[in-house]
Amino acid sequence: MSFPVDAALDAQARLGRIQRRTVLTLALAQLFSGVGNGAALAIGSLLAVELSGNEELAGTSTMALSLAGALVALPLAGLAARCGRRRALISGLLLALLGAALMVLAPILRSYLLVLAGSALLGVGAAVNLQARFAAVDLARPEHRGRDLSFVVWSITIGAVAGPNLIKPGAELALALSLPETSGPFLFSMAGLAIGATLLFLGLRPDPLLVARSVAAGSAPAAASPTAHRGTPAPAPASAAAPDSALHRKLRGGSLGAGLAAVRRSPMAQLGLVTVVGAHLVMVAVMSMTPVHLQELDHASGLHHSEADTLALIGFTISLHIAGMYALSPAIGLLTDRLGRPRMIMIAQLVLLAAVGLAGIGHGDQLWVGVELAVLGVGWSAATIAGSTLLTESVSDEDRVLVQGVSDTCMGAAGALGAALSGVALAFFGFAGLNLAAALAAAVVLVFAVVEAARNRGSQHRG
Repeated sequence: MSFPVDAALDAQARLGRIQRRTVLTLALAQLFSGVGNGAALAIGSLLAVELSGNEELAGTSTMALSLAGALVALPLAGLAARCGRRRALISGLLLALLGAALMVLAPILRSYLLVLAGSALLGVGAAVNLQARFAAVDLARPEHRGRDLSFVVWSITIGAVAGPNLIKPGAELALALSLPETSGPFLFSMAGLAIGATLLFLGLRPDPLLVARSVAAGSAPAAASPTAHRGTPAPAPASAAAPDSALHRKLRGGSLGAGLAAVRRSPMAQLGLVTVVGAHLVMVAVMSMTPVHLQELDHASGLHHSEADTLALIGFTISLHIAGMYALSPAIGLLTDRLGRPRMIMIAQLVLLAAVGLAGIGHGDQLWVGVELAVLGVGWSAATIAGSTLLTESVSDEDRVLVQGVSDTCMGAAGALGAALSGVALAFFGFAGLNLAAALAAAVVLVFAVVEAARNRGSQHRG
């Protein structure tokens, strides 16, 4: 009578192998594709000022990147719901590859509009990086969701940190090819995005979302099916069709409202969404103006650095920020599992407040600005991992993919708003004033987290 038990253990072992392969593939793809966004964040705002001739438009490249990420998040979620994670993620990276090519052309043609178009398409790549973290938990065990999600977030560290630090080598490569210096870094971005898409095409088989669906429907894991290794979903029983078709209807029409309605049904889902959106608003608003602020500090110093050296300084500072965003992700994931999601969310807001406080103290010193950006990245990482994990596990299986898409849409919209307003704030109130506004946003989220956590504990005691 041990056969059913043995079969169940064998199925669990196969699912474990699929999950490990999925996480490794996503991690490697993130490593290479992160180069594209790292370069865009470092010099996109400088290109916007240079080619538009208006400093108040400095935030428009980051705004375009964030807004595009917001607009494509739900379509990517819809594509994943219909065809699986693999096709959605690859499609997004190919569009980002086109965006990197436009960023190469923008300085050559002296076109501000190409900067906006290229940044927008690179924003699709940023949306892919965000949705990859959800692909990591499609098959994760509940007690390991924070760990697996954080590992995929961490994996972007090398590529994203390398991106800004490739600015000077990219400038030298561009000069060797008789191109403008600001075109060169995006040649590396194109290569990284192409490698990332190739890794997903080859390695994300079977598709984790399709496997999770077949398991939830009671069918054998897709790994047991020969077609699963070619990315084709295994046939699901009739009982699984209703949730999928309902999800497809939501994604085709009224999906944002349907997703927000699903979030409103769970106070903890609301907390998760507010956390990731608020952290992204704070992070993008401050980070997008830092290159412009650093350039102003460099010019005010009177040291007369070359453009390549100034770009290298900016690239190094942005790389510190990106390292803060991703390098500690595994530790943050473990703490999220151990301390609990709400408590980690509160810690994240305190870290964000510390970061903007540092910026207020040392906004006139390049070293202080670098430290502030690194701490800001850590706060964003803690908020995003804890908030995303809480959001994912606080909604029903039927609504999960839709809510994840809504989350990324709201994050992108918040980032676009922060980038759009940050240029005006920098022009009128300076870098310290910009950070004060960011502190107010983080404080609001902290209060909301404290209230919701207390309310949740009270309901548990009453239950």
